[in-house]
Amino acid sequence: MRISLGYELEVRGRTREVEQQAFRNVIDQVVLGDQLGFDTAWFVEHHFTRGFSHSSAPDLVLAAISQRTERIHLGLGVVLLPFQSPIRTAERVATLDVLSGGRVEFGTGRGASPLEYQAFQKPFEKSRQIWEDSLEATLAIWQADGEPVTRSNEFFEIPDVSVYPRPVQEPYPRVWVASTSLEGYLAAAKHGYNLLGMTMLKGIDDVAADIAKYRECLADNGFDPASRRVALMIPWYVGQARDEAADAVLWYIRRQVNLVTPPDYYDARHATHRVLGQLAAGMPPEEAMATLREHLMVVVDDVEGSRKAVARIAEAGATDLILQCQVGGLAHPLVTESMRTFMAEVVR
Repeated sequence: MRISLGYELEVRGRTREVEQQAFRNVIDQVVLGDQLGFDTAWFVEHHFTRGFSHSSAPDLVLAAISQRTERIHLGLGVVLLPFQSPIRTAERVATLDVLSGGRVEFGTGRGASPLEYQAFQKPFEKSRQIWEDSLEATLAIWQADGEPVTRSNEFFEIPDVSVYPRPVQEPYPRVWVASTSLEGYLAAAKHGYNLLGMTMLKGIDDVAADIAKYRECLADNGFDPASRRVALMIPWYVGQARDEAADAVLWYIRRQVNLVTPPDYYDARHATHRVLGQLAAGMPPEEAMATLREHLMVVVDDVEGSRKAVARIAEAGATDLILQCQVGGLAHPLVTESMRTFMAEVVR
């Protein structure tokens, strides 16, 4: 199993200094991850989510990281395709691929926040269509290898233009699709895309069932399931400071529920967010953590417990594990200690 790092870029505090230090910390952590042998550093894209995620320009963060690392892959996890022209997506991702010497992993998604769609003036009810059209157009630009491309629909225009630079990877970086629903898993499988998932919303058993259906759908559509990767992102701490880690995880979950899915938003597709919100906010911390840990929505444990969790995740069908070591403003020294312990003792 490939072990990677995942970042929301949480900022627990409101001062400019705290925010800036958070960026410095995560860059230092990825540099360490490069040395320790982590496969990829994944950065999300979110907007308007104070505290929970300040990663609104992940390609810029990864560009900075590319100049301080040599081996680790740089994961866009994910580019929210509906919010910009496929031209800009193709240009920026290709530029990052050039700067990094071909280390980009191209994660895509449509986003889950109605607030983002409102601010960017895109119809949330058409998010899947916009995402599919945008991804097709972005890949067509790269496939054209510098030749002119034309696309026209109600959401964007590509008026017979050549787009540069071209990615280092030919014809383009590996494509991943992020989803938390079976519907999204199957949409990825029908095109043969790799899968980015998480356990925080549904728990490991339900996710395992969805992964099995994803692999069945791959085969039904003519793709070799063994050739496709499935990554699960999980908040993870291994070490002695488990009380501090539990506090950080619960803070993170409360921010996620309140900011990504507003309290007055009742779309049925976000019911799992609401259940999780009730879990985090309505139960005593110890009880909430016990439930989250039982279903591997989070892992806060010692070395042996972490080994068992890794084995369970592998049994669920994941090929890649993305550790959210920096979660909920957990102190930088505890994050780096956990990273070192995991690579030295959990997966030695």
